[in-house]
Amino acid sequence: MVGYKLVPGDNVLPFAHPEAWVSRRAGFIHRHLWVTPYAPRERYPAGKYPNQHPGGDGLPAWTQANRSIENTNLVVWYTMGTHHVPRPEDWPVMPVSYIGFHLKPVGFFDRSPALDVPPSHNSETCSH
Repeated sequence: MVGYKLVPGDNVLPFAHPEAWVSRRAGFIHRHLWVTPYAPRERYPAGKYPNQHPGGDGLPAWTQANRSIENTNLVVWYTMGTHHVPRPEDWPVMPVSYIGFHLKPVGFFDRSPALDVPPSHNSETCSH
């Protein structure tokens, strides 16, 4: 099977209570990974106009439909976050926090492509 492996980096979930406005309007923030079948109208994880709806739109609503993800184009939604709990050592210069992820290819070759590389020929390693 050919695909990509998502390797997460440092990441945290929000401190927001599930009934807080931010949780209702951006419900996707309480999960790091969402996978949905591709649908052109589903472009924004919080749904359209999150500041104008009471909540429940976006990824949580789309995944409740329990649509199959087999043999279809997928959208992988990865949510990243960071928190900073201040310490005395942080003043006056704040430290840097890094968040991110890697996509690593998996299954593209049946063996290492480096095995087909011809040996190098230079004057130091080549005997006549």
